[in-house]
Amino acid sequence: MELVSRQDPHLREVVWFAVCCRALTLLLQASALFNLLIPDHAADAFSPPRLSEPGLWDLLLEWLLGGLSHWDAEHFLFIAERGYLYEHNCAFFPLYPLSVRAVAEGALWPLRWLLGLRSRLLLSAVLLNSLFSVLAATALYKLGCVVLQCRRVAFLAAVLFSVSPANVFMAAAYSESMFAFLAFSAMWQLEKGQSWLSGLLFCLASGVRANGLINAGFFLYSRGKCFAFQLQVGSGSVRKLPPFWKELLSVASSAVLMCAVIFLPFALFQYYAYVRFCGPGTSLEQTVPKPLLQLALDKGYRLAATNGVKPPWCSQRFPMVYSYIQDAYWNVGFLRYFELRQIPNFLLALPVTLLGSWATWTYIIANPRHCLTLGLERRKSEEEGKPRLGFCCPAVFVYVVHATVLLVFGFLCMHVQVLTRFLGSSSPVLYWFTAHLLQEYEPLLWSEGTDNQTAAPRSEKSLLDKSPGSCGRGTSENPVVRLLLDCRLITPLSKCILGFFLSYWLLGLVLHCNFLPWT
Repeated sequence: MELVSRQDPHLREVVWFAVCCRALTLLLQASALFNLLIPDHAADAFSPPRLSEPGLWDLLLEWLLGGLSHWDAEHFLFIAERGYLYEHNCAFFPLYPLSVRAVAEGALWPLRWLLGLRSRLLLSAVLLNSLFSVLAATALYKLGCVVLQCRRVAFLAAVLFSVSPANVFMAAAYSESMFAFLAFSAMWQLEKGQSWLSGLLFCLASGVRANGLINAGFFLYSRGKCFAFQLQVGSGSVRKLPPFWKELLSVASSAVLMCAVIFLPFALFQYYAYVRFCGPGTSLEQTVPKPLLQLALDKGYRLAATNGVKPPWCSQRFPMVYSYIQDAYWNVGFLRYFELRQIPNFLLALPVTLLGSWATWTYIIANPRHCLTLGLERRKSEEEGKPRLGFCCPAVFVYVVHATVLLVFGFLCMHVQVLTRFLGSSSPVLYWFTAHLLQEYEPLLWSEGTDNQTAAPRSEKSLLDKSPGSCGRGTSENPVVRLLLDCRLITPLSKCILGFFLSYWLLGLVLHCNFLPWT
């Protein structure tokens, strides 16, 4: 990493800024203002009892990092400690809690004399997410350089990722940071032609979050696009190609095999849940601590099948615990969240919904023919070796489709307030498009290389050299820091974008760390 960062000052700045933002996040959530002076809200959320008496160092760690163990973080930490004891725990996929447990029992094992298991799990989660969020920023930068072919926009997007509106979920004991790192890395490797490494990373991502299954579309599109382009080569080259049916069989077999690899973690997890909750009855009452049994009775949580009583999903033709839990426990379904009392949550999701919709519309308007042909037509600009650069380049098409699918599905079928972290950890488009808007409409970024003071009017030649569409290397100066320092001079659009990112970055810490509802 050190050698690479010396060769690329932009990457060095991305890493440094990501580390600083993560350190600031941990400092603020542990400060008296955010987690100590503001009392925790008595939320009706999963909160299992602590079975062992905490020591002095456990209390200190809880005092410092306890704000990052609320809401769904309780599920992940509980799974890492106790496994899938309750049925509704199966809504959370296993790779992240397994990783947290591995670090707690491995790298943090020497601390067992000072910290109990749960404290080590919390510390492990915070350390892992800090690492994954930095790695995700670097992967996003590398991906942007390959796809956008515009280092300046890729650099700005990666820096924006470090002040993501979903920031608190990148720091808390959630799986968002790990998923973002795996997904962005897999996309980057696929763009470089490393299909099998990309497939492995996509496979791991689907073991972290369920929406990782949608990433199979990237591989299917990549193979389909290559096949379509091969069919459009000149007649002189056709004879060099394998027979049509052989090429089609090769594409189909590789696509099926890679999709099977990506779907494998999901299938194995559903099978594990079926064996655990639908198998022969076991005497769990003798092994589960009484406080946890009492919690199940008080809250109506279902344990593994006992005395032959099985959950209703076990008798379904395709027994999938994940879809059942989303339906029965969280009331997730088509238009189920469209109620008057959910208007505040729709308002929370409004900024990211507008940005996502605007990104899709901008791309369609800029590339109507490319969208109509699904990007499967070889363009003249590509044949001449002069493709468009930046957000509106042809290579972004599949990412826009992916982001649009996530946006529409999340808006219509999910708890809409999670859209911000759903898109923020799954798609690079949110960051690419905001970077595109800032680069296109913020004059301060057109004059990269000048100091932060008010510059004299530039000549016409200077304006042409630093036009909004320029994709030169630029400087490694942090553009977000520069805009914040010159916040009085930036355009209203820039103020709205940075205001959205930073306000959600800050409000998420204040509310989430005190058990108040957030995205």
